[in-house]
Amino acid sequence: MIAIINYGMGNLGSIKRKMDIMGFKSMITSDQANIKTSNKIILPGVGHFAKAVSEIKKRGLWDLISDQVIIEKKPILGICLGMQLMVRHSEEGETDGFEWIDANVIRFKVSDTRKFKVPHMGWNTTKQVKDSPLFEKINLDSEFYFVHSYHVQCNNPEDILAETTYDYPFTAAFQKENIFGVQFHPEKSHDAGETLLRNFVNL
Repeated sequence: MIAIINYGMGNLGSIKRKMDIMGFKSMITSDQANIKTSNKIILPGVGHFAKAVSEIKKRGLWDLISDQVIIEKKPILGICLGMQLMVRHSEEGETDGFEWIDANVIRFKVSDTRKFKVPHMGWNTTKQVKDSPLFEKINLDSEFYFVHSYHVQCNNPEDILAETTYDYPFTAAFQKENIFGVQFHPEKSHDAGETLLRNFVNL
């Protein structure tokens, strides 16, 4: 069973529909018992970093999720804002995250605001920089769908799985042991995104 964490923000429905289409058992939940008995966790998110932290804590899920990931070593996939929540700190609201990944979230600092609109929105290719089961059977030239004004800046290059260029390269995906994060939306990225989600479920 895949627990899709519900903290009042995010693309919950589209992730659940994609899981249903692929034939995987999943539930949208903020129930602690359901999260504890799940096999894997998806942490979605669309919106403001500081508000997301507040909402997760308000529901009493912050420490529980961290225990499941760090102590129980349960695989987790963070999507978009969900990925960003895994790092040390974000400029968006000047708020600390879970601190599982040695990285920070910064706003895009593009050289030409007319050429490179913020938010970065639409399809873009990723460059895989490290082998990972998360990207198995995904073509190197595959495109994924992005919508974000902030991006992750990893301090440890060994954590970076893939990079995308939007004026300059940024981290599109990372992995540290059982912790996976993607800046793009696999549930909106057609075949490549479906393959990535399938790879995560089959870990």
